[in-house]
Amino acid sequence: MAAELIDGKQVAARVRDEIARDIAELKGRGVVPGLGVVLVGDDPASASYVRGKERACEELGIYSGNRRLPAEISEAELLAVVDEMNRDERLDGILVQLPLPRHIDEQKVLLAIDPDKDADGIHPTNLGRLVLGVPRFLPCTPHGVLKLLSAYGISTVGAHVVIVGRSNIVGKPLANMLMQRSSEANATVTLCHTKTRDLAGFTRSADILIAAMGKPGSITGEMVREGAAVIDVGTTRVDDPSKKRGYRLAGDVDFDSVREKASFISPVPGGVGPMTITMLMYNAVHSAQLREQRS
Repeated sequence: MAAELIDGKQVAARVRDEIARDIAELKGRGVVPGLGVVLVGDDPASASYVRGKERACEELGIYSGNRRLPAEISEAELLAVVDEMNRDERLDGILVQLPLPRHIDEQKVLLAIDPDKDADGIHPTNLGRLVLGVPRFLPCTPHGVLKLLSAYGISTVGAHVVIVGRSNIVGKPLANMLMQRSSEANATVTLCHTKTRDLAGFTRSADILIAAMGKPGSITGEMVREGAAVIDVGTTRVDDPSKKRGYRLAGDVDFDSVREKASFISPVPGGVGPMTITMLMYNAVHSAQLREQRS
């Protein structure tokens, strides 16, 4: 029997309904949540992501204070923009779209963001709070993965979760989130990567397998245990002349072969992707709620 599809668009819509109610309550008390996204250069994929975030802000009624900057901007000038946004009282969340041009130190820019406005949840202060079990803002994609698992009744409690991918944006924070003491976590977590020896031996032991290494089609059916739940975080542009845009989005999972063995599977696109932007909105609104409490 083929796996049940995990519909990220449907789950994201439900979460956005909840966010919209929170926004209405905030606005009723005179608080308007604000999110600022910085886009440097004209990378097509980054520009597309930013447009998606702008649409989400518009639909939900979040103030959007975005900045589009030329690729030639200096590191000092970009840091000055981030500082200006840190001091902008209209903004509750700030996100700098990655990747940045090579002449700019990404880490230095991310560290410059005020941790109280860290909409992406990846500032060291917020990642440290996550590790300690006292989170403030959770990284958007990992948080979205947990929401998908919960929405489909896929219990992580006591489950063996294997994550393939050790990035600071997905793999590492997701591993920490899944091992916390909570009803949406309490898992036994194995963190693998592309250099793991006998990777298939680990992936076949997973009750829940999460692929997040950015290598299309790397997880095949023979690497998945019968009945496992599979979450595909990977999103890579692959040239495809048959498509109008000349490319298609490919996940890390070989969908056709894995679907025949898994109990649940998230597609690419339409799985984790919609949740990432939704949880960004969630963080911006949560930051506005914290701002209201401080005032």
